[in-house]
Amino acid sequence: MTGPLDGVRVVDLTHALAGPYCTMLLADLGADVLKVESPSGDLSRKAGPYPADDSTRSFGGYFQSVNRGKRSVVLDLKTADGAATLRTLAADADVLVENFTPGVMERLGLSYESLAADNPRLVYAALRGFGDPRSGESPYQSWPAFDVVIQAMAGILGITGTEDGTPIKVGPGVADIFPGTMLAVGITSALYEARGSGTGQFVDIAMYDAVMSLCERIVYQHSYTGAVPKPEGNKHPLLSPFDILPATDGWIAIAAPNDNRWRRLCELIDRPDLAADPAFATNDLRVASRGAVYDALAGWARSRSKEEILAHLGGQVPVGAVRDAAEIMADPHVAAREMALTLDHPGSTQSFVVAGQPLKFSRTPAVPTTRAPLLDEHGPQIRAAHEHGKDRAGQGFTPSTASVLIHNTPSG
Repeated sequence: MTGPLDGVRVVDLTHALAGPYCTMLLADLGADVLKVESPSGDLSRKAGPYPADDSTRSFGGYFQSVNRGKRSVVLDLKTADGAATLRTLAADADVLVENFTPGVMERLGLSYESLAADNPRLVYAALRGFGDPRSGESPYQSWPAFDVVIQAMAGILGITGTEDGTPIKVGPGVADIFPGTMLAVGITSALYEARGSGTGQFVDIAMYDAVMSLCERIVYQHSYTGAVPKPEGNKHPLLSPFDILPATDGWIAIAAPNDNRWRRLCELIDRPDLAADPAFATNDLRVASRGAVYDALAGWARSRSKEEILAHLGGQVPVGAVRDAAEIMADPHVAAREMALTLDHPGSTQSFVVAGQPLKFSRTPAVPTTRAPLLDEHGPQIRAAHEHGKDRAGQGFTPSTASVLIHNTPSG
């Protein structure tokens, strides 16, 4: 590992998507992430999809994508030995991540307060559906949470859907991935602060809170205007043009709400009449007449292919084709930016691609290179190291200047 978090140690107890995505980011950035699993393993190991020639089915693409670069050890935290080993790991680690529901770690005798007493520099981060009561007790505190539930409760589905008001779920698991990403920011911030203070702290994020912050537009709209934003299809309530337009072979996105870009767009599609029409002179006026704006642009686009439109408008105004996965993987941008990460898959003779790391560093590159671990793949070395009080295999944790414990709830 060469990333900026090289030397940071993470003990990861998360499962599903939100927590593992957070710790995957830390692993990509160079941290040594030790995934602690129950004897049955993370449920996402069984989620697939599996390669056709996979002879072991140790894990599928879902698990590979968000657990690459980690190590695995099995501990049964319900046993005295398992809890004791976890406590030793937490006292020695930079990061420990768990995604139990509120109160589970307390019942196991592994609360933040208990672990921080062993390691005052500990940063204990909690990611749950509705947060941790230490930061403010939600009326939904004990409710389980999945991506679609949080999309519904925190605002996404209230503004995403057809113009008749039918809600449509956002495709990616944003209510998992965005909170996980924010938690990674919180962890690195707490680590930075602990470098000076020498003292860790409890870091808490709720999936609900993160998604509400993602939907920031509806908050200020409601406050400033009293409006209650609703689904509007592919249109934007404040910007025009900001549309998804039909092409002969699919769809194209065009966004030119800036007045200068609007005039340039009109030139490019040979519609000087639109640029000269005072009814379309400003963004606010175009929003008021956005149906007419859409019709004009759609009339031009629907007789052209996506590639023709991109060749004509690309680099002049903001434009992009609506692409499927195959088209994205063939895009030269993806290769140039190293966003297709090829990893080996145990039990298969083939290699497979997962999404790469978007953060780029000039001096300490974050380049994940190792596949997700088999269940308990590194367990023998870890248990031997802690049983004998040293790292005989060169793979255990050693004392450092900071510690982190991450705590996350089950999520989809």
